Amino acid sequence: MYQRTCTFLLALLFAVPAAAALPVANPADAGIDAAILAGIETDVKQDKFHKLTSVLVAMNGKLVYEKYFGDSSRTALHNTRSLTKTVTALLLGAAIERKTIPGVDARVVNFFPNYQPLANPDPLKSAMTLEDLLTMSSPLECDDENSFSRGNEERMYLVRDWVKFALDLPVRGFPAWVSKPEDSPYGRAFSYCTAGSVLLGAAIESATGERLDNFAEATLYQPLGIDTAKWQYTPTGGAMPGGGTGYRSRDLLKLGLLLNQHGRWREQQVVPSHWIDAMLTPRAVPREGYEYGYLLWHAPFELHGRPVKAWAMAGNGGNYVFVMPELSLVAVITSTAYGEAYGHPQSHRLFQKYILNALQG
Repeated sequence: MYQRTCTFLLALLFAVPAAAALPVANPADAGIDAAILAGIETDVKQDKFHKLTSVLVAMNGKLVYEKYFGDSSRTALHNTRSLTKTVTALLLGAAIERKTIPGVDARVVNFFPNYQPLANPDPLKSAMTLEDLLTMSSPLECDDENSFSRGNEERMYLVRDWVKFALDLPVRGFPAWVSKPEDSPYGRAFSYCTAGSVLLGAAIESATGERLDNFAEATLYQPLGIDTAKWQYTPTGGAMPGGGTGYRSRDLLKLGLLLNQHGRWREQQVVPSHWIDAMLTPRAVPREGYEYGYLLWHAPFELHGRPVKAWAMAGNGGNYVFVMPELSLVAVITSTAYGEAYGHPQSHRLFQKYILNALQG
């Protein structure tokens, strides 16, 4: 009796909540060549990959590969930078499902009555929608890849109120050498803008009456069994929707699996399937060969000699969650190569050379 009682108590103490557990499979049983994946570790030892911290691969919803590098571990939190933006898009879908936000056509300025009147008023700014922010194609003069841009994120970080900074930006101009929206693919002129994601998160907070991290806890984290996430905060106290949230690698994998499984986790529809479909629909073209959905990249690769594309949650330093629903493949790559030119290419090379090439058949 004593032994059975101790066994029961130990089982309770070390039990893993069902939502937190990840099913595991043998790589060969999932159609994965483990010998090819082992090349990742060889390249790390030979210093061919720099500042890599973890690589995880799931096939058909099951974890088939998990490795940590350097001082990293399963419990480590990874600052995944702009990867947070995709989480913000998921949260918008949850807010729309709860009818606190009417839809992606809602006008942005309507969420911020306390910021009226706006500087640099313009009809295009007044008509700006949530979808414009989701697709990085708003009319705001905001370009993180242009140091001269009024809306460059580094300028935003120098002021206290980031929402006001974004709302007061002037409207973009289109000189002759820049494609206008009507002349661009999908009718949208892409311009990467972290300030737009700040507006998006602030709009969710305004509509729900909750800080974004608390809303994430209730709508995403609890159903997925994510019990540790470290958000960054703006100087005015809002959760930072544009980057910097710390996640464990397995929790990043859960977010990727949620996308792969059309918003479903276990027996629960966490995010509506139609919203995931909307997120995974190309809506703008950032550069040749790439497309963009709702705060998600659509990147080109090859699978056994034929071109394919993978959806990607992406962040500075080479941090990625790659999702290929057609193959039921999800991969996590975390790295601390922040600001390094090799960060993103290195993760793309790893995904192509080892993960995609390891797929059999």
